Amino acid sequence: MATNINTNVRSAYAPNWNEKVNKVVRRTVPTLVAVIIVLAIWQLLCSGPDATLPGPLQVLEDTWDPLIIDPFFQGEGTDQGLFWQIAASLKRVAMGYALAAVVGISLGVLIGVSTLMFDALDPIFQVLRTVPPLAWLPISLAAMRDSQPAAIFVIFITAIWPIIINTGVGVQNIPQDYNNVAKVLQLSKIQYFTNVLLPATVPYIFTGLKIAIGLSWLAIVAAEMLTGGVGIGFFIWDAYNSGNISEVILAILYVGLVGLLLDKLISFIATLVVPNEMS
Repeated sequence: MATNINTNVRSAYAPNWNEKVNKVVRRTVPTLVAVIIVLAIWQLLCSGPDATLPGPLQVLEDTWDPLIIDPFFQGEGTDQGLFWQIAASLKRVAMGYALAAVVGISLGVLIGVSTLMFDALDPIFQVLRTVPPLAWLPISLAAMRDSQPAAIFVIFITAIWPIIINTGVGVQNIPQDYNNVAKVLQLSKIQYFTNVLLPATVPYIFTGLKIAIGLSWLAIVAAEMLTGGVGIGFFIWDAYNSGNISEVILAILYVGLVGLLLDKLISFIATLVVPNEMS
């Protein structure tokens, strides 16, 4: 009897397991084929005597030791492995992004619930959000006299606008029925915020957070090229100045992979908080 039950259980789960495996294969195989094709084209274009850029095989050969096999290398000053370069950049991004999230969500809620504040601040936000991130760097350097807080400020000012705008839109799009029910139940401001406003706005907030994390990663790489120090942005610029184009290409690949992981991380957190809306 027990054997029959176990057999039935395995039979019930087998189709689900096979379906998951097939789904992974369908998603992975086309990507792998596309990557192979791109690498082959790249190798062909850069294999001639007049090629100005190294091909993938040359990049692999030039960067294998120590950048690829020893990413945790620690030397003096900025002579650090790619892990520490990326870690330093991620630390700056985390600080600027967290600050932007706190301030951006607060301001977004404020302009969303108050028509007066929206009319007063929205034109200012619309002007400031169009300023390129690096345009803020000279101002932040002049004000803070230190490249580290200046780079963090660039992250903050880059990330804050999509968070403010999406949060404000979310608050303004709360269904009127929700507000009517809150009035009938005579909810306090705190009860309204926790039980009505926040749950209805969270999907919009995560949309802003997802956009902001990508912009933050883009901005820190550019900012570090100018501020110097340990960081993937300065590593790319230093490698270019040293003529190590293979190291530049490898670092760019790492930047892209880290950016993808950051995007997936925010998406994963969003599915945990609002699985239906963000799936």
